[in-house]
Amino acid sequence: MTLDRTILAFAGFMVLLSVVLTVWVSPLFVWLTVFVGANLLQSAFTGFCPAAMIFRKLGIKPGCAF
Repeated sequence: MTLDRTILAFAGFMVLLSVVLTVWVSPLFVWLTVFVGANLLQSAFTGFCPAAMIFRKLGIKPGCAF
């Protein structure tokens, strides 16, 4: 799996996890969803993604976007 697909899978997982936590734990977990969405939006414009840097250090092979 390339870094691009890993980032998409991680972001999708985090959104689903935040929805589950919002429903079953606390409504304040909606802010995790907001954070993930804002991070995706800013990385689309700037190309900077902290998760991509971490996954790259873990040895995930680069893709086209990151």
